[in-house]
Amino acid sequence: MKRFHKKYGVSLTPHFKHKLLYWAQQFDDVAWLDSNFHDQKHTSYQAILAVDAFTGIQTDVFKAFEKLEEYQSTIGDWVFGYLTYDLKNDVERLFSVNHDALKFPDLYFFQPKRLFLFSEDHVDIHYLNMIDDELESDWEAIMTSEVPLTRDKVIEPPKIKLRTSKDTYFEKLSEMLGHIERGDIYEANFCQEFYAEHTDIDPLQTFFHLNDISTPPFAGYLKVGERHVLSASPERYLKKTGNVIISQPIKGTAARLKDSDADEQMKRALESDPKERSENIMITDLVRNDLSRIAKKGSVAVEELCKIYTFEQVHQMITTVRCEVDESITPVQIIRNTFPMGSMTGAPKVSAMKIIDRLEDAKRGIYSGAIGYFTPSGDFDFSVVIRSILYDSLKRYVSFSVGGAIPRNQFQRKNMRSVF
Repeated sequence: MKRFHKKYGVSLTPHFKHKLLYWAQQFDDVAWLDSNFHDQKHTSYQAILAVDAFTGIQTDVFKAFEKLEEYQSTIGDWVFGYLTYDLKNDVERLFSVNHDALKFPDLYFFQPKRLFLFSEDHVDIHYLNMIDDELESDWEAIMTSEVPLTRDKVIEPPKIKLRTSKDTYFEKLSEMLGHIERGDIYEANFCQEFYAEHTDIDPLQTFFHLNDISTPPFAGYLKVGERHVLSASPERYLKKTGNVIISQPIKGTAARLKDSDADEQMKRALESDPKERSENIMITDLVRNDLSRIAKKGSVAVEELCKIYTFEQVHQMITTVRCEVDESITPVQIIRNTFPMGSMTGAPKVSAMKIIDRLEDAKRGIYSGAIGYFTPSGDFDFSVVIRSILYDSLKRYVSFSVGGAIPRNQFQRKNMRSVF
């Protein structure tokens, strides 16, 4: 699919981002991916905006990756969207029968008519040839648009409910620990949903606020009609550049402290913490195993092991694993063979997912899934959907999930309530 493109010099300030995203609200399909200027080795763009679907695909779990393969290879253009965690059921013999109030499609991607690729000091705009005459007027509209004033707007805070009661949570946690003690699994990521019904929020303002307080390297705002994903993710799932694949699992977190000396001590303590390192290495081995399914023999390697990255609110322990793939392996095959991200499942992966499905009360949906894009050449970049808010403005339903790793020997049963 041919595109007309033009470059403009621009500074990607917070105010300009607001102008850009308010302009984008006129479209039903919007994808905004923002690195927040984190200086990371594998960053391709500072930010990307894709709007106005020309074609799209949405489907349930049944043969989802097969359908995505056909769509992505046939379109041969930029496509943006999401993969829900429940696509695991298309990869393995698994089932998801838990409560699902949002009911987002299990997979959604769209081909944008209008695409904006931002570097530090300019934007490269790509429009499908059918609308190339609208590029300059759109840019003028963005540059001259006004950001609405919302400071005086009072919105009642939503009444948050727990899908799983505290007592039930501890019962399920005890059962999860039982599986670990018996050796059924070594670690599991156990999650629960918090939600609010009959609630109105401003999704764009909520996203701006979420991004401001955390400034993560994989911020994402996704709008599909009345459905919204507001993501402040710090974690990359998978990236393909040519024949090189990288994955960057996160395991190990420590809070930031106001005192700089104490904060540095906290960072060093995380770096040397044997429990945190063992968790990270366990998931690193899982990711290495996933990549070995599609990698050239002997190419799977750990580029960085348990490196500490500092963000606005937390320090994180991140490992970077890389491999090379043969040209005969398609982009979608790479994703299918590594999905979902091991940091959100546990080890062994399939056993952990089976237990998770049985013990969790809510279907994860987009949470623990991935948001990202494919390029025309078949490269891709996807983040893990964590620290995110899901919202359906028609149903007036807000949902966010939280979870954490439960590794072997982390808790004594008598002290379980200290984790809640």
